[in-house]
Amino acid sequence: MTSKLAISISISSVAVVLACLHLAFPSWAIDAKTLVLVGIAILPWLGTVFESLELPGGWKVKYRDLKEAEEKAKSAGLLDSSPETGAPSYMAIADRDPNLALAGLRIEIEKRLRKIADTKGIDSQRLGMGQLLRRLSDAQAISPNQRSVLSDMTSLLNDAAHGAEVDDRAAEWAINVGPKLLATLDERVGN
Repeated sequence: MTSKLAISISISSVAVVLACLHLAFPSWAIDAKTLVLVGIAILPWLGTVFESLELPGGWKVKYRDLKEAEEKAKSAGLLDSSPETGAPSYMAIADRDPNLALAGLRIEIEKRLRKIADTKGIDSQRLGMGQLLRRLSDAQAISPNQRSVLSDMTSLLNDAAHGAEVDDRAAEWAINVGPKLLATLDERVGN
């Protein structure tokens, strides 16, 4: 067991025991103390899901999420190629507007997926991204694993396109990883 897991279990256990003791006495009702203790019990586990918690409201596209998507893309064979052509257009704005860069990468991915669909005889004009990925997978133009990775990745990129706060390193990620992904998809268009 890792030390991080042991610490998480310890903190959660202590908080749950304290919450139970607090409830065991009739004079203690469920109040703010109990809720705080339950919240403390949950906090260590949120770190495995979220990099940070921002209150009130709002969401973020985190670099960690994009790095995880990159690792999945590597294992799915989506980053095997090196770019041979000029830089994609979204890279020109990446240092000034990371949201726009990630939205641009999302557009470039979709354009290539539609070209792949065209080569497979799939009418993709009225398909959303999820439907397009499903059809490409059914036609064996992409593997089920690649479909899953691309779905996750485009979901993160969609968040950026819809105004999510973007981590500063996300634009750097788009500059470093995006061209490799696009080159791999370009190879699929050619095949």
